[in-house]
Order: sequence, then C-alpha cells, then structure tokens
Amino acid sequence: MQMKLSSASTAQPLQPDECHVGQLNLDRSACLIICYPFALVYRWFLFHQSATVVHLFHTFSGLALATFNFGSQVCHSLLCVVIQFLLLRLMGRTVTCVLSSFIFQMIYLLMGYYYTATDEYDIKWTMPHCVLTLKLIGLALDYYDGGKEQSQMSAEQKKSALSSTPSLLEVFGFSYFYGGFLVGPQFTLLSYQKLVSREMSDVPGQPPSSVVPALKRFGLGLITLTIFTIGGVHYSDSYFLTDEFEAHPFWYKCVYILVWVKINLYKYISCWLITEGVCVLSGLGYNGKNEKGEHQWDACANVRVWLFETTPLFTGTINSFNINTNAWVARHVFKRLRFLGNKLLSQMFTLLFLAIWHGLHSGYLICFSLEFIIVNVEKQAQSLVRDSPLLASVAQSHLYPFVYVIQQLIHWLFMGYPLVPFCLFTYDKWLKVYSSIYFCGHIFFLVAFLVLPYLRKVFVPRKRGSEKKED
Repeated sequence: MQMKLSSASTAQPLQPDECHVGQLNLDRSACLIICYPFALVYRWFLFHQSATVVHLFHTFSGLALATFNFGSQVCHSLLCVVIQFLLLRLMGRTVTCVLSSFIFQMIYLLMGYYYTATDEYDIKWTMPHCVLTLKLIGLALDYYDGGKEQSQMSAEQKKSALSSTPSLLEVFGFSYFYGGFLVGPQFTLLSYQKLVSREMSDVPGQPPSSVVPALKRFGLGLITLTIFTIGGVHYSDSYFLTDEFEAHPFWYKCVYILVWVKINLYKYISCWLITEGVCVLSGLGYNGKNEKGEHQWDACANVRVWLFETTPLFTGTINSFNINTNAWVARHVFKRLRFLGNKLLSQMFTLLFLAIWHGLHSGYLICFSLEFIIVNVEKQAQSLVRDSPLLASVAQSHLYPFVYVIQQLIHWLFMGYPLVPFCLFTYDKWLKVYSSIYFCGHIFFLVAFLVLPYLRKVFVPRKRGSEKKED
C-alpha cells in the first residue's frame, strides 16, 4: 500500500504543520512530472536507436532523478543493483540465488529503515528503494522460472520468465527506468525488454499512439492531487494527536476518520496516476487489445479509479489500490506458499511480508493484521448473503440503494480505521487514537466474526441432504 518519493537531496522528515503537507505532495508530483520530458525524448529521438543506447538513456535519466532527490545516497541503489546482477551471474538459476537475493535485498532495506527511521513520515532514499527491492527480488524469481520446463510453469510465470541471462546494462535500465523508479509501478524485466525492442506499441515498429491516453491519466492525476492538496490541509494526520480531536464526541471522530481516509488516499493515487501517464507515453503501459479489439494502455495501472470510488467492499478497494504491488506479492509470495497447504496461512505470511516491507513501525503490523481480519469477515458476510434467499432478495430489491449507502459508510469508516496506525507509525500515537474511539473497529469485527456463524444458521436454509443424514 505504501508509496514513497523524495523531492530533496537530503532526508527531510514530514513536519506536522498543515501547509507543509500540501507543499510536500506538490514537490513529489513535480518530480514525477519531470519524467514526461524523458518519455518524449525517448519517443522522438531514441525509439529507433539500438538497445544499448536506450538502456544507457534509461539508466542515466533514472540516476539523474535519484541523484537530484537523494544526492550521494544513490549509492545504496547502485550497490544493490550490482550485487543482484552478480548473484544472477555467479549462482545461476538456482534456489540458492533466489534465497540469497531475497535475504540480501530485504536485509539491506530493513537496515536502511532501522538507521534512518524517525517517528514521522520521512523523505529519504528508502522510499524508492522499497520499490527497487521488490523489482530485484522479482528479477531473481523470473530468472529462476526461466530454467523450468514449460509444463512446470504457471500461465503467469510464462509471461514473466526470462529465457536468457540479462546483461548488466539491461538490469541497470530496468532498475532505473524513470517511469517506475520513484514510486513504481512494478513491472517485469521481460516487459522492459519488449519496450526496448519496440514491441510495446499499437503501431508495429513505430512510437505508440499513446499521447492522448497518457494525458488522460496525467489530467486525472492532477485532479486527485488538487483534492488532496486542498482537503489535506483540513484533514491531516497530525490532527488525530491534538487535544481538540480528543475533545470531540465519538460520532465526530468516526466521521473525521471516514473523510480523512478518502482524502488522504488521493496522495498516493495522484502520484500513481501521474507516473502511469509516463509509462503510457513511453509505451510500457501498452497491454494489447481487449475483446472488442480496442488497444489497452493499462499494463502499468496502479489504481482503478472507478472501482476505487464506487465499490462498497473492502476487497474491492484493496483490488483497486496499488494494483501492481499487490499482483507482485500475489505472484511471488502468496502463490509460492502453496506448499504450506493452507490458504489462510499463506495469506497471513503474505500480509506479514507486506507489513515488514513497508517498515519497522508497529503501525504497519497493526494495519495488515486488521486487513486480514476485515477481509475474512467480509468474505463470510458475502457468503451469507449469497446463500440466503432472503438476504439475496433484499440485495437485489429496490431497497439496495439504501443498503448501498449504509454499506459504503461502514466500508469507508473501517477502511480508515486500520490506516490510522499505518499513517501514525508508533504505538503511542495509534493507541491514543484507538482509545479515544473505544477500539470500535476491533469490537465491530470481533462481534461480526462471532455472530456470523449463528446468522448463517438463521438465514441459510438447511439442505435436504444434511437433514436425511441426521435422520
């Protein structure tokens, strides 16, 4: 869920004053907008150049962004990229290479968190490095999959497996590609290779006709940025910790959390939309044709805005938010834990990985543990409605608009609830907020978890087969 970016050459902690919140997000977006000229240079002057020239351009343009933002701290990403390349070359397509890559890249990232973290939202080199960490671990896994027989690979693995060993220049270009270095999205080396070989285009052998789709994502990004810049001043994270917030009644605090989460998630959405436009403009966002024969440009989409705005489901919001990171985790963590033989256990370890990947603060663990509980309670509730003729008829009746409004209020209140510790980081802060609202989210979902099995007995008719067995 986390998106990280810097706009200064040295690490600067986010100050709690409200004006700085909006200014910081504007600075972030300005850095992303700089990537559009890079994409135009590639389209106009380098599209037909050799792969070596394109790799060099992507490498040095990405390094220029990294140096502008982090100065000498760019050495951290350089070191990790070089070591990852050496692991691939020296260890080959082995489990040892995969494990060594995972252990080294994760430990390096966590050590970076440990030595640089404060109790505030920090702007430093670890922000894009967490994106790079997944990219390099995924590179090792895709390289390992490339050594398998076709019959041993899943459909997803066939789309990303590497049939040959990448060169150092390829790995550099892939790692520092300006459309994905700062805030993502995640994409495979195979997709990057297709971009360089001019395959990511709706016009074979020519620059893609993607200017209009790119401008649409850019424009939508500016709209969401404006919403956050204006609304973030009035609904900031720091307000949770004030005596004024503490003095408000319970209902006001719940409404504040509901509105706060909607506005503050636009902070991430705006950056993802703007950087998606860069990927679309360069061609990396090309995703072939749909069933209607229309060209698609959503290969690098990190948010589905319409689904995000309209879904009344927690799983719907999760599936519409940070899509490429979620897909990476599903492909490389969740599905590779099948050997555990337990889907819930795989889900727990996947969310634990996500929490640790985001950082060492307790707030991340609380957020993702609550996500685990909320998602599974929602699945039980959906199953109840689906299997109950009475509840299903209500859901399909003229009463549904009323049900939808109630569901949305519950949905966004309890989407904001786990994101409070995610944004406040340390236990003394999020515990203060949770205490002030009487741990209502924990109580709500605990009660729902305990009550749903009994509601199922009431609303879901027993099957005749089970009755005969009991007789």
